[in-house]
Amino acid sequence: MDDFSYIDGKLYAEGTAVDDIITQTGTPAYIYSRNTLENHYRRTAEAFAPLRPIICYSIKSCGNLAILRALAGLGSGFDVVSGGELFRALQAGGDPKGIVFAGVGKTDSEINEALDADILLFNIESEAEFWNIDRICGLRGKTARGALRVNPDVASAGTHVKTLTGKKETKFGVDIDRAAAFYRDAARARHLSLSGLHLHIGSPIKSVQPYVDAITKALGLMDELAREGIVIDTLDIGGGFAAFYEGNEAPSAADYAAAIVPLLRDRGLKIILEPGRSISCNAGILVSRVTYTKQGGSKQFVIADAAMNDLIRPTLYESYHFIWPVNPGGALTPPHRGSSLRTAGDQKVDVVGPVCESGDYLAKDRYLPPLKRGDLIAVFSAGAYGFAMSSQYNARPRAAEVLVSGREWRVVRRRETYHDLIAAEL
Repeated sequence: MDDFSYIDGKLYAEGTAVDDIITQTGTPAYIYSRNTLENHYRRTAEAFAPLRPIICYSIKSCGNLAILRALAGLGSGFDVVSGGELFRALQAGGDPKGIVFAGVGKTDSEINEALDADILLFNIESEAEFWNIDRICGLRGKTARGALRVNPDVASAGTHVKTLTGKKETKFGVDIDRAAAFYRDAARARHLSLSGLHLHIGSPIKSVQPYVDAITKALGLMDELAREGIVIDTLDIGGGFAAFYEGNEAPSAADYAAAIVPLLRDRGLKIILEPGRSISCNAGILVSRVTYTKQGGSKQFVIADAAMNDLIRPTLYESYHFIWPVNPGGALTPPHRGSSLRTAGDQKVDVVGPVCESGDYLAKDRYLPPLKRGDLIAVFSAGAYGFAMSSQYNARPRAAEVLVSGREWRVVRRRETYHDLIAAEL
């Protein structure tokens, strides 16, 4: 699952003691395990190898340049949703022919940037966008390829409403009932070839059946179009594979592939995958220091120096992240993550931050060993949509990012300063 483990009562990232890193970097800090990151990528590549897919890591999940360079070195392409993410992909050495560009609101400047880079394809989200890209290609004397994002209207139990994207009533893509007419109309375009179909039904998808349902519907649409002479040669099945947060709720890459590969093995399609969370989630932790503890009515609070601006997922999605002290001592090795088991002396607390919002918390009603001012705590499974969604709210400089490889580590994004907060305003 990951390379964060407790040895003799201390938390290690691969072969490096976490508190040794924090002594030099301070808190809050994101710490990533390169080995975990690369292992999750390799497992995905191996599981889907019979399809020979183009794997386009989703930059939105964790876009640090060091992370992207490590994945590019393994042959990963990239899924981008903005001009900024395209810039990151190229700065990290990404091959433009392994880049797909999604997003419902691509601006003309972003479209031109993608054409300049000569990316693999655009994931098309609407009729208006399709014809705008075709128009810009014509003005530029260029051609491009597109894949229509089709909403197959499939259900996915357990996916948060804010990240469920495969239903008809969503801002993303085109519902499947209109897709055939879209392809017929697009056939008259002169500069943008709509030869692909894109699916992305949400994240995290905690079971394989929604993918089976969505792909089955997509293949049916392809067969319908093929009978009319409209050939779709590329299927981008998107991302959304779940990651381990608690319990055993996340299927493995092999579990997803076991259900998906048989559907596509003999179709002769170019297959694209867009994993993000399943690659980066368990490759990162957020380390914070306890500043105070206090009692509020019947509630006991642990106040940490990390806040919702550092990790917004608990507030935004009611998400669970396992939390445990960095140095609990040998007798306090953590229970299985997500387990309800607790040891004598554990205290029921809310772990909160210093931001002036009642919603500023990292965990609620969590049983933890007694904590005191100065103790370090680790928030696990924070590599995906952690730093990527962080902000400077309350004028709080963003955290440092560290990449560990065995017994070596380096800062891959320095901690912001107060001057960084105002640099763009001077």
